Amino acid sequence: MSTNKEAAKAILAAIGGKENIASATHCVTRLRFALHDEKQVDQKALENIDVVKGSFSTNGQFQIVIGQGLVDKVYKELVVLAGISEASKDETKSAAEKNLNPIQRAVKVLADVFIPILPAIVTAGLLMGINNVLTGGGIFFEGDTAIIDVYPQWADFADIIHVIANTAFTFLPALIGWSAVKRFGGNPLLGIVMGLILVHPALLNAWDYGAAREAGEIPTWNLFGLEINKLGYQGQVLPVFVASIILAKLDVFLRKRIPDSIQLLTVAPIALLVTSFLTFALVGPLTFAIGNGIADGFIWLFGTLPWIAGFLYGIIYGPLVITGMHHVFLAVDLQLTTGTEAGGTFLWPILALSNIAQGSAAFAMYFLVKNANLKGLSGTAGLSAWLGITEPALFGVNLRYRFPFIMAIISAGIAGMFVTINGVLANAVGVGGVPAFVSIRGQDWGPFFIGMAVVILLPFVLTVLYGKLTKPKSLKEEE
Repeated sequence: MSTNKEAAKAILAAIGGKENIASATHCVTRLRFALHDEKQVDQKALENIDVVKGSFSTNGQFQIVIGQGLVDKVYKELVVLAGISEASKDETKSAAEKNLNPIQRAVKVLADVFIPILPAIVTAGLLMGINNVLTGGGIFFEGDTAIIDVYPQWADFADIIHVIANTAFTFLPALIGWSAVKRFGGNPLLGIVMGLILVHPALLNAWDYGAAREAGEIPTWNLFGLEINKLGYQGQVLPVFVASIILAKLDVFLRKRIPDSIQLLTVAPIALLVTSFLTFALVGPLTFAIGNGIADGFIWLFGTLPWIAGFLYGIIYGPLVITGMHHVFLAVDLQLTTGTEAGGTFLWPILALSNIAQGSAAFAMYFLVKNANLKGLSGTAGLSAWLGITEPALFGVNLRYRFPFIMAIISAGIAGMFVTINGVLANAVGVGGVPAFVSIRGQDWGPFFIGMAVVILLPFVLTVLYGKLTKPKSLKEEE
């Protein structure tokens, strides 16, 4: 294909024509479609188009990898050829939701809430990692000696980094409140306020709840005979998530029924007052118990059966990404790092290793496939997975041939078992790939690097050997 118009025409034919398009938009590198029937897509024809670097389906959207810059030109030509209007990402997402079942829609809600706050969480995790390197004992010096002990002039620098990094985790409910209220159509500023209410310094800090309960010193409010614990929800995910849904629904309900002239004086005060009372009296205590119960369950499982738990989580994380359900575990990771006394999350290191494994398997396919486009996709997708973005490797390469995906999840299971047995923890959520080590506790770097070596080498070797020795049908179809 020599022109953008010809490429757009070929793509349109390969996806089933304009009649199969419910909505279309694009991001930095990919065309994004909500299709009426994805079974009409001619995958082989799509792969033979020069500008197409790969394709995959996720969350009800069919996505075609084109590349930065070029994707915008092809999209404009495609819109003209199909006779459709340019759609926003939100419009295409809404159209794509019709293709999802109830479970997928529930998972998508979690994704819609947590993905927007990921930049703040990942940035905080990376900065926390730098602080760990500076303050962690035994990383570069013997015993418990840290860099700041040998070079005290770096102590205040590390302390400033800690303050900056810790802010996103300290005020995590405010971030979740903003994102959740926005997702459900309410005023996101009210979500921020709701989150800050739940971590107000006048409340008992959630970290001190256990000690206060044992001592019988939990402060309470007495509302006409009803005693309510005066408890904050620092580091908690579920209380602010549920409270934000209530707040958003109430905000929308009131704005539809109260005259515009008095909305400023009535909507926000009523919505915040009602939601706050419900949260402190009922929602907060219930979700606090549920959240801690889930976290305690994971802590028990990984503490009692580490080799089984680590292996299973390594095995299932890749399939979870395919379904989108991996977003559920981000909430658990955040709970483990900020809302428990576990000292960090044992799930996130396995996530990072799983991403690397998928990248290594994709790299291996570079040496097995003949198609030039697929070779290019294997390389770029592998690098992307090593940097924490696995969708191109998963959907564009590994799942297409199946056996690279299987080799990757087996390798991730072995590495996950190893790091879990060795008690590897991450202090915070960071970049889920090769740079992940900065978020790992300094004393755990050794076993984590061994686990990283496993997922770099083993998926690559297994994929190449299987492809060379067995000549699977999926490879022969490409020849």
